[in-house]
Amino acid sequence: MARRKITLDEKIEKQKQIVFKAKEHYDAAVAELNELNKRRDELRKKELLEAISSSKRSYEEILRFLQTTDENDENE
Repeated sequence: MARRKITLDEKIEKQKQIVFKAKEHYDAAVAELNELNKRRDELRKKELLEAISSSKRSYEEILRFLQTTDENDENE
């Protein structure tokens, strides 16, 4: 029995399928990463709001603190 030779076009088609599957996997992984980042950001926002509401500082004091640049930060 003689082995059938795989043509270049068949190899190209096979490689296209491999790339397509890899891209689907990549896209799914990126979507999951984006969803996880979104959930983390939502949790951080909630935690920050809870910290602000339980703080003894006024809204203005907190804003001033957040908007003030620290000289130590500029030197780093």
